[in-house]
Amino acid sequence: MPRLFSYGSLQQASVQLATFGRLLPGKRDGLAGFAIAMLQRGGKQLANAVRSARPWQQVDGTLFEITEAELLAADAYERADSYARIPVTLASGTDAWMYVEASSATLAALAGKR
Repeated sequence: MPRLFSYGSLQQASVQLATFGRLLPGKRDGLAGFAIAMLQRGGKQLANAVRSARPWQQVDGTLFEITEAELLAADAYERADSYARIPVTLASGTDAWMYVEASSATLAALAGKR
């Protein structure tokens, strides 16, 4: 099963129900060497994980195990705000997928690749 790390709206019960049709059980984890930068897009304020110059900095979030179909549903949900999926290795050592703003996806993937 795919693993998905969320530091934003996919942690919200209402978003999970609308996107996956169920609540996702998850566990807390983090992504070392990243920080949150806020973006303005379409009148919304969005969080984006970006590589930090401070290796001790960490983005906290939730790790979910989901199905392949749910991963595709998450892709569609995040694509609406121009986010792209990248592979990361979390603080726990777990490999997972994570979404970042599409223009920063290549740099983030190279910096945090698993």
